[in-house]
Amino acid sequence: MDEFCLINKHANRLKRFKTFDSIFHQTMEFIEIEYACLYQKSNIPVVVGSRIETIEAAREEYKQLLEEGWKKTSIFRSYF
Repeated sequence: MDEFCLINKHANRLKRFKTFDSIFHQTMEFIEIEYACLYQKSNIPVVVGSRIETIEAAREEYKQLLEEGWKKTSIFRSYF
């Protein structure tokens, strides 16, 4: 899996989903979800936080966000 960025419909929040390699849990795969905010005056996202989830939980969140109106984007990949 690569990394995927989602942006909300107001274009002020981003979430990035990317694989997380753990040396302790080599049998399970995890996804790191990073949160970022966009401010009107600058188009550079400010990372607010991140968390590690299992693949199943990350898929459910990704699916839920798409249903809420979030859209895929690749514009901000270079900033993370």
